[in-house]
Formats: sequence, structure tokens, C-alpha cells
Amino acid sequence: MKILICDDQALVREGLEMLLNLDPDIEVIGTAENGREAVELAGKHEPDIVLMDLKMPVMNGIEATRAIRNACPEIKVLVLTTYDHDEWLFDAIRAGASGYLLKDARREDITNAIKGTYLGKTFLDPKVAGKVLKRTTDRQVYSPLEITSKLTKRELDVLRLVAKGLSNTDIAEKLHLSKGTIRNHVSAIFTKLQVNDRTQAAILAIQHGLDR
Repeated sequence: MKILICDDQALVREGLEMLLNLDPDIEVIGTAENGREAVELAGKHEPDIVLMDLKMPVMNGIEATRAIRNACPEIKVLVLTTYDHDEWLFDAIRAGASGYLLKDARREDITNAIKGTYLGKTFLDPKVAGKVLKRTTDRQVYSPLEITSKLTKRELDVLRLVAKGLSNTDIAEKLHLSKGTIRNHVSAIFTKLQVNDRTQAAILAIQHGLDR
């Protein structure tokens, strides 16, 4: 897995690079000290994942996440930050982040989140997951019946598995379908439910009890 680290603190960048390079499955291909540099390096080196801080000079992590996802949607962004404030969290999700991790996480949690993100899973730090679920509960858009009526039976099957954190490959194997077919179903789910990514779709499914 090719990883780009973006953080405005040199000690953090160096520490993360040293930590991640201890894992034989991970290769740090570059580091950036602000969002603008991260966008440039992401376009140049095409990493699998950008490990993104949020509060930075020149261009913050929210803006950089949005720019990277718009220009290179195949690149995933995993937020790693000290900030658990609601506005940062939800702005990051809306910008297209695949996960949200706090910097006080253990080393194995960071590497596991990276590997899960690479496989297409979503990750929310347990310390912020409750906020996401509460926000989506407070701002319900659909009833369970409305969701089920919008989606086909197969799309509902796919959504339930997305909510359980399975990647497209895992879902394809479980449902005995091709990865291309699963990608089409996931895209249709996003369109019908008016969500931008797997995290938002999973949250909506969990909120309405469709992850069971």
C-alpha cells in the first residue's frame, strides 16, 4: 500500500513515516506539510491512501481532501487528527474522507485503519462514532420504508454489507457477483440515497437498522 502523509508538524510526519514503514505491507511514498502540497504530491505519485491532518496552514485538510477526491477519486483519504469537534468531523466526511482517526490511537489501530481503508472499508474512531450516529439520528431524512422502497432487493443486500464494513471485493465474493456489478450497485445506492460515499451510506443504513 502506497501512503502519503500530510501533517504540518515535522515530528509527526517523521514519527508516522518511521512507524508505518515498520509494516512490510505499507510504503510511505511521500510527506506533505500542508494541504496544497498534499494535493500536488497526490496527483504526482498517485498513492493508495493519503493520511490527512485537518488544521494546517496554506490549505487545510478539508479543502485538500475535497480537491484530491475530485481530481483522483480512486485515492482514499484517511483523516488522522487531534480534532474531534463536530464541524471538522462532518466536514471531513462530506469532503469525501473514507475514515476518521484520532492521533491518540494505538499504532495497531492506525495500521489496521489504513489496511481496512485500502480494502474499501470505512473506519470511524470509536471516540467520534457516537457523534456521527447521533447527528444522523437527529437529522433523519428517510424512514426505513422509504429507503427500502428506493432500492432494489439486490441494492439493499449490498447496502447491508457496506454497513458492515465489507469492501466491494468482499461483497462480490459473498453475493457471487462480479466486482464491476457491485461497483454499479454501490453507485446506484449513492445516487438514490443522495449520499457521497460509503461512510455516509453505511451511517444511513445503521441509523435505520439495515445493517442486521
